[in-house]
Amino acid sequence: MSKFLKGNVSAVILSGLLLGNALAAEVKSIAILTPEEGTDYGWNQQGIDAAKAAAKAAGVEIVTAQGLGYGDVRPTLRELAADGASLLIAHASGYNTAAPEIAKETKVPVAIVDTPTGLEAGLVADYTLSGHEGAYLAGRLAAKMSRSKSVGIVVSGEPPSWNSQSAAFAQGVKAENPDVKVTYAVIGPAAYSDAAGGKRVTESVIASGADIIFGQGNGSSFGMLQAVETTKAGDGGKVYFIDVIGDKTPIDKGFLLSSVVWNIEPVYAAMIADLKADTFGTKSYSIGLKDDSVKLLKTAAIPDNVWAEIQTLREDIISGKTKVDPVYDAAAVRALMTSVAQ
Repeated sequence: MSKFLKGNVSAVILSGLLLGNALAAEVKSIAILTPEEGTDYGWNQQGIDAAKAAAKAAGVEIVTAQGLGYGDVRPTLRELAADGASLLIAHASGYNTAAPEIAKETKVPVAIVDTPTGLEAGLVADYTLSGHEGAYLAGRLAAKMSRSKSVGIVVSGEPPSWNSQSAAFAQGVKAENPDVKVTYAVIGPAAYSDAAGGKRVTESVIASGADIIFGQGNGSSFGMLQAVETTKAGDGGKVYFIDVIGDKTPIDKGFLLSSVVWNIEPVYAAMIADLKADTFGTKSYSIGLKDDSVKLLKTAAIPDNVWAEIQTLREDIISGKTKVDPVYDAAAVRALMTSVAQ
């Protein structure tokens, strides 16, 4: 393994290699690249954990390259390809230009995000995932529990996955109670790891009257959570936080109301299967409530009667009685909000 990878990549070789299938034997290892460390209880950690689980189930090697930042990852992609990776998972929207370039250069397939039109058979697959169904439920929950009838959305940027959840959350709030105010705040164009900015902007949204914050931010979510923990609502009471993708329960101090939790393992498992079947790059991947790849986290802060109502709404979405369509355009998202704070 190269000198760079020895210092920056942890490799776990998993037993049980598949036998008796020539195509399966060709998928020897997968690698996942993340901009932040896999300890954020969110995007990076869920991605790494899911890749490890999918690799273990398929009996292939998994290599993780984490904490790479949001700059040029072409050198890392090249080194992972040279080291024999059968698939490179570029787990950041900032990598969706470099990864396809390296795929064409090295002929090693890549998976990218936020580029649904970037599919190339055998070479490039996109997994622009959307937890909008869960976010809609989170909006219904927030509207039910807000004392001030004012809630906030704080985002670290406006990628498609964040936009779809922001829109669905606002739609859920309005479906539950059209009189609830929704304040929308963007930390910056790509402020995913800006914890200080997350804290500052969240404080401003709380100051506008919100007593529940729906935060989407990767590393910046820790700043959002800090603001919620240290800032009182207008009535002097507690402000609650609704997180996304992961489960921050292990570090919660009593302010986590819920989270729109994603399970990405089925997506990566499908990618491996598509590589083996020679159908990689011909389809998109999705997550949703039906198979629990998206689910709303139950915490002690949610009364049992409210949770029962949310579960009924969940069944309505699964059955098709309630339709929640994703909205990926940032301008359309902003149009749904009562007000916008920057």
